[in-house]
Amino acid sequence: MEYKILTGNFKIPVIGLGTFKIGGSSTEPDFSEDKESIQAIKDAIALWYSHIDTAELYGATHTEELIGEAIKDFERSKLIITSKVYKTHLHYDDVITSCKKSLERLQTAYIDIYLIHAPNPEIPLQETMEALDFLLEQGFIKHIGVSNFSVEQMKEAQKYSKYKIAVNQIPYNLSARNEDYKGGGCSDMESEIIPYCQENDILVMAYRPIERGFLLQSHPLLDTLSVKYGKTKAQIAIQRLISKKNIVTICKATQTAHIKENLGAMWWTLDNEDIEALDATQFGTPNT
Repeated sequence: MEYKILTGNFKIPVIGLGTFKIGGSSTEPDFSEDKESIQAIKDAIALWYSHIDTAELYGATHTEELIGEAIKDFERSKLIITSKVYKTHLHYDDVITSCKKSLERLQTAYIDIYLIHAPNPEIPLQETMEALDFLLEQGFIKHIGVSNFSVEQMKEAQKYSKYKIAVNQIPYNLSARNEDYKGGGCSDMESEIIPYCQENDILVMAYRPIERGFLLQSHPLLDTLSVKYGKTKAQIAIQRLISKKNIVTICKATQTAHIKENLGAMWWTLDNEDIEALDATQFGTPNT
């Protein structure tokens, strides 16, 4: 596995396992495929996925329970768990309660990276950050982060915390770049958010690297590069993300073939002219 360095000399794999919709939707859990889901997470860990991304929202909290069952058979110190507190739980006491419940479901003593899932202007950011500071000082979490935050929101959050914001998780890929992203609420990712994170040693954790399958459709450039490198379009899209400074990604996969395919985005590089072509191409979005 390839790694990048998080603040404090903390290594994180360039590719992690996303778990959104494993175990149900954000409003209702689904217990019908629990055995298969647990096995899929175990298989991913066995195939070098040591970073697992989740959230209390996923599966209406059930996803964390599935991860907790899956990781019991592995050495915890060799895993990196990212979870998120939902935007309606950002009052001081609610943040702490949410974290402790996540720890119970995950069956672990600590969460490596704990993120604010999305900004909530109705709750003072200061009390949210003070709660995250408390959780870090008590050893419940190792690193503080945010998700779907603009530069100004990151600056405000940092102002209220004694500890460095280590991560901003955003919906960044070849398709979603600067436009306001439906479902993520992020804009100006390439023009503002990513440069700011790179300049301030904040890790960008890109989710939806293949835009929920949109980038797997036929496209002249991706089709050409797929033939040239003998790689799938998914591998090309992921490689372009992880080749950038301070950027890692999380890929949802439950089938062994897809889990292995995503790993094939590592250990090779795109030629400079192909990087320039990818960066100059407008791939559109599923909503246009």
